[in-house]
Amino acid sequence: MASTTVQNRNGLFSNPLFVRSLGWSNLWVMFAYLFNNFATFWGGLPGASMYNGTVGLLQLLLYPAARGPYVHIPLIILGIILATRTKTLGFHWLALLIVVGELMIVVFRFIFSYEQAFMSDLVRFWYGALFLFASAHTLLEEGHVRVDILYAGLKEKSKGRINAIGTIFLGISLCWMIILTGMAQKTSIINSPLLNFETTQSGFGLYVKYMMAGFLGIFAISMMIQFVSYLMAAVADYRGEDGKYIPTGSGAH
Repeated sequence: MASTTVQNRNGLFSNPLFVRSLGWSNLWVMFAYLFNNFATFWGGLPGASMYNGTVGLLQLLLYPAARGPYVHIPLIILGIILATRTKTLGFHWLALLIVVGELMIVVFRFIFSYEQAFMSDLVRFWYGALFLFASAHTLLEEGHVRVDILYAGLKEKSKGRINAIGTIFLGISLCWMIILTGMAQKTSIINSPLLNFETTQSGFGLYVKYMMAGFLGIFAISMMIQFVSYLMAAVADYRGEDGKYIPTGSGAH
């Protein structure tokens, strides 16, 4: 009787099946949405609906079922393979490239009175990639700024509850907002530049402005995955179980 009372008081977070189902189903729906988005707006399929014929119905059933073909997609695949094998090409190299790029701009502009528009675009793209790509990694390492005046003195269970609630209502919801706002239609802020291969308006700049929109999509997807992981770890902290969150760079084992 006492254990039942404790379980009721702990609420939904006391049920590991609920938490895992919430996390994995959230990721599945996201990837199903991304697949249908690509198939509809890029591949010309009718869209996920029971009123769009057999193909549309198959697209719809993907949810409950739990320019780049020659350059970008192969590079993405290569990047994934490299990421599983080595971490040497990390964000610190990207930060170094930004510093070198900015230094070259300053030297060429103020010493040689010479400037290339593509250099400014390149540094801007590197900045965007650094902040958007590294956000999920920073969350993994507990590197984000946290106002912990009260949080630092709380018990592990209280910290787990706060992290779980914040992850659901502030983290996962933000990622869904970006995905749905940016990819709901052909003219949305992520789909439109990618579908039209939008280029920069300045002459002699980098003609890959559409890639910045792709960066925003990658940010939302990678953060969603990390937030789901963070949610499960926070619930483990709350329940006092194995799976307690330990930043990978902390040196703890």
